[in-house]
Formats: sequence, structure tokens, C-alpha cells
Amino acid sequence: MSLRRPYDIRLFSRQSTLRALLQARTRRHLATESAGSDHTLGVGQQLHGFTLKRQKHVPELQLTAYQLQHDKTGAEYLHVDRDDKNNVFSIAFKTNPPDDTGVPHILEHTTLCGSKKYPVRDPFFKMLPRSLSNFMNAFTSSDHTSYPFATTNRKDFGNLMSVYLDATLNPLLKRNDFVQEGWRIGPADPERQTPDGKADEPLVFKGVVYNEMKGQMSDASYLYYIKFQDHIFPAINNSGGDPQKMTDLTYEALKAFHAKNYSPSNAKLFTYGNMPLADHIAEVNRNLERFEQSQADKAIKIPIDLSTGSLQYTVKGPVDPLVDKEMQYKTSTSWLMGDTSNTAESFALRIMASLLLDGYGSPLYRALIESGLGPDWSPNTGYDSGGKIGIFSVGLNGVKEQDVSTVKQAINVSLQEVYTKGFDKSKIDGLLHQAELGLKHKTANFGMGIMQRLQPGWFNGVDPFDLLAWNETVNVFKANCARSGYLEGLLKKHLLNEHCLTFTMEPDENYGAMLADEESQRLSSKLRSASKSAGGHAEARAQLISEESMLLEAQNKAATEDLSCLPSVHVSDIPRQSERKAVRVSKLGNVNVQWREASTNGLTYFRAINTLEGLPAELRMLMPLFADSLMRLGTRERTMEQLEDLIRLKTGGITVSYHSTTSPYDVQQATEGISLSGYALDGNISAMYELLGIIIKETTFDGPEAESRVRELLQSAANGALDTIAGAGHSYARRFTEAGLTPQGLLNEQTGGLTQVQQTAILASRDPSEGLSDVILKLKAIQGFALSNSSKFRTAITCGPESVSNNESALQNFLSKVDNPTQIPSSGDSQAPMAVYAPKTFFPLPYQVYYSALSLSTVPYSHPSSAPLQILSQLFTHKHLHHEIREKGGAYGGGAYSRGLSGLFGFYSYRDPNPQNTFKVIQDAGRWARDKDWTEQDLEEAKLSVFQGIDAPESVNEEGMTRFLSGVDEDMEQRKREQLLDVKIQDVIDVAQEHLVDGMVNCRAAVLGEEKDLFPSVEGWDNRHLQMSQGVMSESVN
Repeated sequence: MSLRRPYDIRLFSRQSTLRALLQARTRRHLATESAGSDHTLGVGQQLHGFTLKRQKHVPELQLTAYQLQHDKTGAEYLHVDRDDKNNVFSIAFKTNPPDDTGVPHILEHTTLCGSKKYPVRDPFFKMLPRSLSNFMNAFTSSDHTSYPFATTNRKDFGNLMSVYLDATLNPLLKRNDFVQEGWRIGPADPERQTPDGKADEPLVFKGVVYNEMKGQMSDASYLYYIKFQDHIFPAINNSGGDPQKMTDLTYEALKAFHAKNYSPSNAKLFTYGNMPLADHIAEVNRNLERFEQSQADKAIKIPIDLSTGSLQYTVKGPVDPLVDKEMQYKTSTSWLMGDTSNTAESFALRIMASLLLDGYGSPLYRALIESGLGPDWSPNTGYDSGGKIGIFSVGLNGVKEQDVSTVKQAINVSLQEVYTKGFDKSKIDGLLHQAELGLKHKTANFGMGIMQRLQPGWFNGVDPFDLLAWNETVNVFKANCARSGYLEGLLKKHLLNEHCLTFTMEPDENYGAMLADEESQRLSSKLRSASKSAGGHAEARAQLISEESMLLEAQNKAATEDLSCLPSVHVSDIPRQSERKAVRVSKLGNVNVQWREASTNGLTYFRAINTLEGLPAELRMLMPLFADSLMRLGTRERTMEQLEDLIRLKTGGITVSYHSTTSPYDVQQATEGISLSGYALDGNISAMYELLGIIIKETTFDGPEAESRVRELLQSAANGALDTIAGAGHSYARRFTEAGLTPQGLLNEQTGGLTQVQQTAILASRDPSEGLSDVILKLKAIQGFALSNSSKFRTAITCGPESVSNNESALQNFLSKVDNPTQIPSSGDSQAPMAVYAPKTFFPLPYQVYYSALSLSTVPYSHPSSAPLQILSQLFTHKHLHHEIREKGGAYGGGAYSRGLSGLFGFYSYRDPNPQNTFKVIQDAGRWARDKDWTEQDLEEAKLSVFQGIDAPESVNEEGMTRFLSGVDEDMEQRKREQLLDVKIQDVIDVAQEHLVDGMVNCRAAVLGEEKDLFPSVEGWDNRHLQMSQGVMSESVN
């Protein structure tokens, strides 16, 4: 369950691109046989309580869409029939938030806590291990709430649809669920209370969503975005909830909001895939037919009126300790762009936004970022078409106070220059080519992408059939572009005016303290009210402690309740033999080539790894910067803008990145290297290879602007680092712990963890007078050995059988032009000592909640114990940690993981108000598992959870990649599959004893969060501060 921001602003995200192929439209009347039915259904005909209103065949997407309406309730239903085994369901409701209490968000959580047909506590989470779904979640968006899932199993689809429909339409909405998921006041750790309630345990605000939103508000990018929305869209309140207002929500208001908004008359249902439409709507009708037509708040909200002139707003926000203290402002300017139901113009505006913003050669990038006004875009930058009226915003993070007004001026000047000069047709062609490739690319989650693409507009008056009409939309765009000045006219119409809103967030060093003070005062006010109602402070405290005890009792009872009412698939539904994707290996000289021949719609996918041995840590830690530099600096012959244009016109994208993997036979052995990837139409594969070669071999680090652009990259990365950590703090904590356990753990930390964040901040904050010449020299050294035509270089190609010969010739030509690499310079520190990473580390960061991890090194992939460890991790998550960390502890989430390929086992929590209690639970988890009286049903559910990932559909370009990237072939995968299916209860008990009781002494732990005396040095904790000064992360003793 999660909060979803309005859908993105970028043109060519895979889930939202308007695709184009020049094909004629056909077929206006279809039989539902194409939807897996035996019945012919024409427009106006009825089936299972629904009437088919219209249908549309979209050949370029290989789908047929059916729009139906429920006769009795008016519920809308859209079915997308496509030959895709990964079927999708969603039920969604219009949920305009009446205030900032977060009632839509809290209701999203509480609806899934039990229903009339499934009256168990929290059936949503209890269904996770009883399903083979590859996606299962719920989302609160700004004005609607959706409940989607995806699965390839027909029985599973029926089970989940039944649970989702009953949960949303017939929830129990118990008070205990409201106070658990929403908010309450209670003792910080109720289990530290004495029986008479006299223990001096502080009373605090609690609740899963409350802590989730405190975590969200710790993300300065989210804070800026949501405050911006408050000002440009005052008609829509904060659906996620403002913690300062959430404690005003009452249980009665929650139930009233559900009664008003969660009716079939206010619902939009969506199904997708190759399962029969008739079966779906029969089940849906059984759930809807008992309801009558009802009224709900379906109002389509619109932004603030800017027709009378410009508006300016400034709000306060936190200081980022990883960014120069002089570069702490965020500012943007926004325009309203017209009705998004005009899908042809909305598509053109997306194209225009991409031309203005995307790429280092784009005019607004040059005018704002390359000019030095700020290092990165503001969080709202781009074209947002998720509402009734589109919004185009441009802004920057990391702006100096004196430059705030200059940003708007520079935007206006740049837009005027673009209007005068006009848009380059070749750049438009490049974007359309990207759309064509995106259409051809076979993704495993196409159905979820379609749903997420259609839903926001569907709730705001946009015809979903118009959104599916890729060819029609693009053909209209091309016809309009054939008339001179079309895009320029749109730019003038919408942007060359003063009907705009400028929104700025200024830094306040006391912002965090103000939040804490506000919460303290709000808590005191609530306690005074409780004391008045209860007849005194002591009476109120006793009552609150008693209520917490009753909640705790209900939570503990739920851990052992009878779940037989919940449906389930079974391990017997899992094939013992995996589906094999045949690959073969050939040689071109010294280079191994893995071939995967499959139906690829005329595309070729390329991947290569150049293995590096003896790479010094100082160069490894610059690998991310090296990869970014290749896509920024340009060559002596071509600017980066010219290279970007060629990449868009000839490929679907090319990527250079760092790669590492653990040996499947030894967790203390790891390999690393540089990874190359890209894809293109079969006819453009030679051009793709040429571009890869140019970017890697010819990028110039000696140019006059090279150093300033490298600094620009560093500042951009550092500027967003703190918010990135806030979004996945448990992952950063986990990486840091793993760095002290295995070689690959160390490599991952150095290239993508807090160590990398620290180095980036240090380099970004260097005084310009000091320069970056030492960094430039190291980047040039990496360039010298980045490519190789040797046995250390291996490639993988996925293509159709008809293009193998041409691909082989093109690859041979590419390799023939690769020179022998230079020697990797040796510094004797290819892997810095893992001992640098202390066993227990606390990172004080300006967040309102905590992120934690504890990890252990276990066994390699090939070891027999690897399988029961994977099963044990799922048992921990679903049978213990969710209950202890989330339900009782109030964290937004927590669980266990076992990564077989890396030989690591661990625990985590995120947005956690009580990390001390979490660590008590985790440290005792091994004994809990060893002594638990496990049942065969427990074991079965854990196996189902593991196989959700193993058997999840793959995109065609991912087939065979496990073997290529990690050395785990299909025979090894089959053995592991059989081992997982054959795990016994005693196997789980044995690995719990060996690794999580006896082995716990070798664990590593890390916590990120607010600086308090929770993890003192006397208990073995090192306090480390991320700073912008040279050297290793500083340590402090408390």
C-alpha cells in the first residue's frame, strides 16, 4: 500500500508513452471470442448485468478495448483484451479529499484490514503469501484511490478479485484498524509498561500512515511538490495527509467518507489480459448487484485561476546538510496548459515539454543548469497531464538566494528564443522514433502500464479510448506539424505570457525543530482534551494505556487467528519444471557471445560486460561519475546534443554502468566490471554499436568545459542525495551493513551506498579554485580500459532468428575496432578493508522517522542451505516481522530478505518510529524461528511467496540474463527450484539455529534517522555524520 503522486511529467516513460505505428484502423465490431468468450457481444447487448457501450480495436498495440456499464449501479468497466498471460485487475474510486487529514489514504489502508466475506485481521497482507501474484498493492492518488493486482494464474486471479471487491465494497472498518493504521496516542513502547500502567513511558502519536507521512515529509523534494500542489491546486487537499492535520481525523469521519465514496456508482473497474471477460464480469456483478445507484463527490477539480496575471508564493523548508549552504533554495514557474481531454494537443504538449527539457542540449537545461543557476530540476518540472487541466512547470533545486528571481527571467528569455528560432524537426523525429521503439518493446508489465496510463485521465473526463488511440494521435500530430509553426504556436499560446505561478521554498535551519515543537504542542493539546474528558491527567493516561493494551491484545490474537476463510493457490499449482528459455554461446575471436533467439518485433537487444581485475577502490568509486560523464561531455567531433540526437534517432537508448556479482559457489569471491547495454531496430544495430564506441572511446575529458560539466554532474547528484536516501533509507542501511560482510557488499556500498553519497558530496563542495584535475585524470584512466576485445569481454544478444547473421556481422565489425585496453593502474587497495565498516553504525540525518537494517553472511547460491534460508525469510516477514514491526511497532514496513545470489540474509524496517524495539525483535528472531511450532500450511505459504518472484513474467530483453550476469545457468536454477519446493520444516529450524542464533554474533547493523541518544557508544554503536568535508565519514562519540 502506498501513496502515489500524480503521474509523471516526462514524455517517454515506458508506462505512459503515446506510441505510433503507421497502420490503418480496422474492425468496429468484434466478437468477445477475442476476449476468451464463446459468446458474440455487440454494442448495446447485455452480459451478466453489464451492457457493452462500445469497443475499439487498436492494432498497433495488439489489443481490443471494451467499455461496459453496470446496469443497476452505473459502475464503469473497461476491459482490455490482449494475448498476454500477465492479467491485471483494478477497482478504483474517485476520492476527492475533503481536507488535509489524509482520509483517502487512511481509508486505503483500513479497507484492507478485514471484510464481511473475509473477517480476518488484515486479509490483504495475509493474502500475499497465499498468492502467486507478481504485483499486489493499493495506491492513493491526488483525487482517486485504486486497488490493482497482476497474476498469470487463473485461480489466483479469481481469489484476489474476490478479496479486493469485498475489501473495498464491504470492509469491516473496525475502530482498532483505524487507530492502528491511522493515528492514536499511546505509550511509545507499550510492552515496557507495568501491569498497573505506572511506568514512566512517554505518550506519543502513533499510527502506520502517520509515520509513513512523517517519513514522506522528511523528503524535501516531496515536501516541495506537495506544498506546490497546495498552492496551484487549492481545490484538491492533501490526499496522503499532513501529519499536522491527520490527528484531527475521527473514526466516524472515516466511515462516512467510505459510505459516500466507495460505492459501485463511483467506481471504475479495469481488467486486462487473455483471461475471459465473461468470467470477470460475472464475478464483478455478483459483488455489485446488491447495491443501488448512489451519489458521490465526482467533481472534477481544476487548478487556481491564473487568467488575471502572475502569482508568487514562498514557503519555508528544511536545510540539506549535503549541499552547499548557499545553494538551498527551490523555485519554479508554472503555467496552465488547457483541457487534457484534447488528447491530440496534450500529446503535442508532451512533445514540446520534452524538446524544451530533456537532454543536455535542451534549451531550458542550457539556460538554467548549464548556466550555473542550479544543479538540478525542481521536483515539479515537466508537463503533468494527470488532471483535467494540464500544468507545465520549470524550476531548479539548489538555487542561491540572489538567483531566485533570475531563474524566472532566464526561463522567459529561453522560451522566447525557442519561439523565435523554432523547433528542430530532427529532434521531433528522434522523439517519435523513441515512441515507435517503446511500442515494439515487449514488456512484462504492459497491462499495469496501460492501467496507470488510463486511470488519472479517466477520472478527469478524458476518454480512455482516445488515450489508447496511439496511431490516430500521432497521425494528427504529424499532420499538424506539417503546417509550419504548429509547436511554436502552442508555445506562444500557453507559455509566452505572465499567466503563471512562481513557487519558492526557502531554507530554514530551524525547520526540523519547528516540526518537533508543533507536534509536541499538538500532543499536549490532545492530552489536555483527553484529561478534560476523562476527569484528570492520570485518568486520561490510564485510559490511553488501557486502549493501547486492548489494541495490543487484538494484534496478538490476530497472529494466531483462523485463516481458513481466505482463498489460496497451492504449491501443487507451481510447475516443478521451470520454463526454459534456450540460449547458446558462440565465440567471436576471444569474446564469448550468448544468443537468445526470440520474437522481438524487429528489435535487437545488446548487453556486454568487460570484467575488470585489480580495480583500485579510488577508481571504482568514480565509476558512477564516469558513466554519467560519458553521457554529458561530448567528443572532439560532436557535442553531447548532437550525440543525444543520434541516440534518439538510431536507438532505443544506450547505457554504460558499473556491474558486480558474487560467485554462485563462494560468497567471498566477487567479480566486477563495466556493463554496456542498448537496443535498436534490427536495421540500426550497426549505428548503435558505432555510437557505443564513440561515447566510450572518444568522449573528451580534456575539453575546455569538461571540468565544469563534471562539477555540474557532481552537484546534481549531491543535491538530490538526501531525498533519495529518505525514499529508500532501509536500502542504504542494508548496503552499509553488507559492506562489512562480503566483497560484493563492499563493492555495492562503494558504488551505490552512503560511502558513494559521501564522496559525491565532498567532490561537489570543492572550492572551484581547488579544481577537479585529479578526478579528471582518474576518469581518463577508466576510459583507457573501459572496452576490451579479449576473453574478459563477453556479450549477450537477444534478437529474432532472422537477424542473427546480420547481428553477428555487426558485432564482429564493432569488436574489430576495439583496441587493446590500457593496464589498470594498481594502488594495492582494489578492495578496501571491510573492517572500515563498523559492526553497529548510526547515521544522524534530518528525518522524523528511522530506517534500519541488520545483515549476516550465509551461504552461496549453490549451497543446499540457500533454499531453506529463502523460505525462512518469507516466514519471518509474513508470520512475525509484519506483526511486530508494522502492526505493533507502527513502522510503515519491515521484513526479512535472503538474497541467494549474494549469500546474504538480513532484516530491515523503514519509516520506523521505534528502531530500538525493532532491533530487539530482530535479534531474537532466530530463537523465535527455531522454537516456533511450524505447520505445513506455514511452509506452503512461504514457498508461494518465494515463487512469486521466481515465476514472475520476464520482458523479452531479460530472458537469459541471469546466466549472463551471474553465471547461474538453467540447470542450476532448476536444482534450486527443486530444492525450494522440497524444503522441510526441519530444514528451516536447522538454518535458523545455525545462521540466526549461532551466527548472529557476526551480524552487522545500521540505523539512519533523527539524532537522539538511542544508540549510544557504550553499547558498541559508532555515530557517523555524512558531511561535505574531505575524508571518511566523521565519527562522534556520545
